[in-house]
Amino acid sequence: MLWEDFINSYWRDWRTGDKNKDRDKLDEEEWVSKWLKKHALLATQMPNDIELAQLKELRSLLWKWVQTIVQGESVYGEMLEQLNPYMHKGPVTRRMVWESDGQAAIKLLPLHSGWEQVMAEIAASFAEALLEKEPARFRICENPACLWVYYDDTRNRSKRYCDDKACGNLMKVRRFRARKKAESEGE
Repeated sequence: MLWEDFINSYWRDWRTGDKNKDRDKLDEEEWVSKWLKKHALLATQMPNDIELAQLKELRSLLWKWVQTIVQGESVYGEMLEQLNPYMHKGPVTRRMVWESDGQAAIKLLPLHSGWEQVMAEIAASFAEALLEKEPARFRICENPACLWVYYDDTRNRSKRYCDDKACGNLMKVRRFRARKKAESEGE
């Protein structure tokens, strides 16, 4: 999802928690280019300093809201009201388009390109997730060095880590080693 990828553009060293290795991918032209292409967003160049600051402010706001949701607080009305100014800056028009399967569909197409439009699409993506999905399934990885945001789409709603093979396995090994150490110290 667009909003997830955007929030997770701040990369943390999930293995060691070394803050010196953290990276802000919004500063990396190659990552930004791939991200724009992946989500079919129109922006022809890297954001300027003002746009970059606005993007980071939006990311911080969304991160704060995910934390609030994960803690079980219900402030969706406030969240949606704060998203409206972002969405207002990215007007769209309706068009009939042909899908790849040959079927016609009505699509909302942006009237402009640029970073205000990109931020509008991010805000809309988050607002749609709040309204159409189950916010109770929004999660933050339980690896304290990772803190990746994800949507838990498992049937039993028990997903604890962004990736069971990366963070999940790492935390399992750490718990095992801590148990063994405690056992050996107790002897």
